[in-house]
Amino acid sequence: MLNATVYNGETSWLVAGTEAISSAVADESNLVWVDLCGPLDEELDAIAEGLDLHELAVEDVRKHGQRAKLDRYPLHAFLVAYARAADGDMCEVDFFIGPNWLVTVRETNDHGETFSIEQVAHRYVQLRKLDTGVGFLLYCLLDDLVDGYFAEAEQAEDALEVIEETLFDVGPPPDGTLQQELLELRRSLITFRRRVVPLRDVALALLRREVPWVEEAAIVYLEDVFDHLLRVIDQIDTQRELMGNVVDASLALTSNRMNEVMKKMTSWGAILIVATLIAGIYGMNFTDMPELHWRFGYYGALGMMLVTTSCLYLYFRRKKWL
Repeated sequence: MLNATVYNGETSWLVAGTEAISSAVADESNLVWVDLCGPLDEELDAIAEGLDLHELAVEDVRKHGQRAKLDRYPLHAFLVAYARAADGDMCEVDFFIGPNWLVTVRETNDHGETFSIEQVAHRYVQLRKLDTGVGFLLYCLLDDLVDGYFAEAEQAEDALEVIEETLFDVGPPPDGTLQQELLELRRSLITFRRRVVPLRDVALALLRREVPWVEEAAIVYLEDVFDHLLRVIDQIDTQRELMGNVVDASLALTSNRMNEVMKKMTSWGAILIVATLIAGIYGMNFTDMPELHWRFGYYGALGMMLVTTSCLYLYFRRKKWL
């Protein structure tokens, strides 16, 4: 789906078709924002031809899963980032940055959700008087995109707290579900970090004025985005450390539980082996054995078993093995 909005002064209007978009871009006093949501190949080809987008950048748009990056071409810049969709999963967002135009390509995730821009569009209309350049529009988009990372980080933190409470209050369940949850959360944190951390280099490139179409006034706002991005990365790194500690604690508790089980098994084995030894000795079929024909030999053997096993039981209870 293709939507194009033209901003000029305090007015804005929608345009349809690549010819109308190209005509609006030709007027340097206009700022044209073209948004493609899950575009068809025909729509992407039409925009690429109308705005003379570089073929390598267009190819990167078609191949999903690109690393967050910033590529510079003679007529525009190409930026890849990831945003949090409505369902909480991440989705790819591509930006084409030109002198007086910006193209956003919002890809859908595995659940068919994409990055929502309604709040960004409303905010840009409200704050556009501060700066009318393409850099400020890029700031509004990146700021909302990065703010979504905080929600993702907080969700991971809440999940980690639940696992910690379960681990230390109840202990690791014997079926291994807690370990599976830990591994899944750890994998999601790794994926999240892989998509967020490269955006730091992108923000630094923007702050170093490597994109000439991002005006000087927008740099101040992009510095705020960079600060938020650093805070998110710090949160992710902290959560990774906590995750490692929780995994170690889970393994330690599981090992301690196994040690307790082994202590009990060893204790009962030591108790029973003495009785088995006595029964085995007096169960041998030899003719000449002491007390073999003693009238009270059977009861004496049982009594010896009872006394030795009781002493061993008390000994292990005192050592808290039982």
